[in-house]
Amino acid sequence: MIATVLLSIGIVFLAELGDKSQLMALTFALRYRWWVVLGGIATASAAVHLISVGVGYFLGSALPTRAISLVAALTFLAVGLWTLREHFRADEQEQAPKSLRASTAPFFVVLSAFLLAELGDRTMFATAALATDYDWVGVWIGSTIGMVAADALAIGIGILVGKHLPERAIGIGSGLLFLYFGAATLLSTAAPTLAGLTVAALAAIAPAVGGATMLLIRARKAKRPRTTRHPDAPDSVTAPAAQAGQPGHRPRSER
Repeated sequence: MIATVLLSIGIVFLAELGDKSQLMALTFALRYRWWVVLGGIATASAAVHLISVGVGYFLGSALPTRAISLVAALTFLAVGLWTLREHFRADEQEQAPKSLRASTAPFFVVLSAFLLAELGDRTMFATAALATDYDWVGVWIGSTIGMVAADALAIGIGILVGKHLPERAIGIGSGLLFLYFGAATLLSTAAPTLAGLTVAALAAIAPAVGGATMLLIRARKAKRPRTTRHPDAPDSVTAPAAQAGQPGHRPRSER
């Protein structure tokens, strides 16, 4: 069983290097606390790989992978637009928007995103294939550890990057990355015959358009005239009237 665990760790770890799950882990590490991200990834990995070794081999071809990928793509696009909106609001003041680290349910955000991203992914079918020839318990443990280890590496990179970047820049970068993930997943689902480089090039259009649109909206709102009044104006007008109603107050002419 130990050999099966080590084999599964190695295969899944190598398969996850440079995969979208690593980029997602890095992006989430820029927004949430690292142990929350790691916990969500570990839970999602255990669930996905349990499905893989349990029924993935028998029902893999019957799983609605295209529908799952479509839902994942729309989720990534929605999260990306929402994040950009939070950081490009026209009514922002000198302080940057509050970090999403204080979100009420970051664990469930990470968990659901990784579940959607990994269902039907190549790692799931690789795990199912391993389970046909090796002990399924060992494959499940090893594949989960391998995926968590690969994503933990990306989380560490995200922590180091986050220490040297402003919080607002991190938020904008996260939103743009989610737009890229969503566009890439949507293109791969709609046109599976497209080459990887073509998908990557076309997907880059989404964050470019999204960022430019948000900047344009912010610039237009910033040009709107704002009605302001001098802070001393109300006091200069209302003070004499307020004093006139006070007992014991007499105008200067009566003193």
